[in-house]
Amino acid sequence: MAIHDNKRAVDEAKSDDMKPRVSFVIPCYKLGHFLAECVNSIIAQSFADFEILIMDDCSPDETPKVASLLADARVRYFRNQNNIGPLRNYNKGIRLSSGEFVWLISADDRLRKPYILERYVGVMDDYPRVGYVFCPAVRLENGAEGEVIPYSSRGSRNRIFSGHEFLTELLVNGSTVTTPSAMVRRACYDNVSLFPEDLPWGGDWYLWCMFALHYDVGYIADPMVNYRRHALSMTDALVKTELRRCVESDIIVPFRVMKEVEKRGSVALVRACRRAIASQYAQSLGGRKYRSSSSWHEYSITPEMFEESLTSVARTHEEAAFIRAYAYSGAADLCYWQGNFRQALQFYDRATQTGLFLPKVLAKALLLKWGSRGERLRSNLLALRRMTSGTK
Repeated sequence: MAIHDNKRAVDEAKSDDMKPRVSFVIPCYKLGHFLAECVNSIIAQSFADFEILIMDDCSPDETPKVASLLADARVRYFRNQNNIGPLRNYNKGIRLSSGEFVWLISADDRLRKPYILERYVGVMDDYPRVGYVFCPAVRLENGAEGEVIPYSSRGSRNRIFSGHEFLTELLVNGSTVTTPSAMVRRACYDNVSLFPEDLPWGGDWYLWCMFALHYDVGYIADPMVNYRRHALSMTDALVKTELRRCVESDIIVPFRVMKEVEKRGSVALVRACRRAIASQYAQSLGGRKYRSSSSWHEYSITPEMFEESLTSVARTHEEAAFIRAYAYSGAADLCYWQGNFRQALQFYDRATQTGLFLPKVLAKALLLKWGSRGERLRSNLLALRRMTSGTK
């Protein structure tokens, strides 16, 4: 079963006349103790027309031994001679795969229902315009299942989202698709994009956005995947050692998406991208938290850092003014609800000095300057708006 990293392996992976419908690509680095559980959850599927490619990124653990014990003809094992890093390993596995659909699932995650693949393929067959299909994920920690990850759920009913509608939601809410829950039409990788190898944090968010720009998106409400949280995950490593890079990537992604959106001439989507950029800056100005397996990690930027970053990426004065205004007003709102009224007022003032007419921001700043009376009035106005809109 074992095939090493050489030209023969690539040729064998591409030459089969009988290509499987689905390719599972399993990147693995120091995760040999989870590998069999992941693979067995795939082998147990009711839909059997698939291949499994284990992409061992030169792991120093027992991964080769575990892979050699997986006695199923659909499993193939590839070991890199040198460690090439997660995203290059992902892309290598995708290129080696031959299925009509590609499912990237890390060795530490698993499928939790034996019919998930059958249902996914059914959606893809019934809706040729769907580029990928996903479902909510259930957290797995210390061997025990937890709650459905809140951001991964898009409601209690199955849906086919318009691609541009879903793209707008992704821009507003960030990445709401967990990578192990998504099966992708091969054409998305072939014709749109592979993983951007300079974005280990946010690369999946970028792909979900780009695919939604070109295709519709399928959603199945049944949570059929486990997403494992543990200290050896790539997420943990990035949050603990490269937190600033995580923050920078969250800003870079909507900028890159916006460049592609502009080629399609969608004014509404360009505006959504700009608001997403401003939102990412706002969260960084107000202080944002990233979670690892053991704790929360906070990172914030100063107005000076923000201005330097914005100057380096904004392409026009108009674009910079829009992002600056909404970034400062968003940061002010965050500080206000955190009870940091002094910082909130400073950010409101900065927003009003951008040259854009922002009546709501002016009103919030005025109410804040009125002290406790203004705070009560703002709370009453918010309660009234919620009552009239029917929200709680």
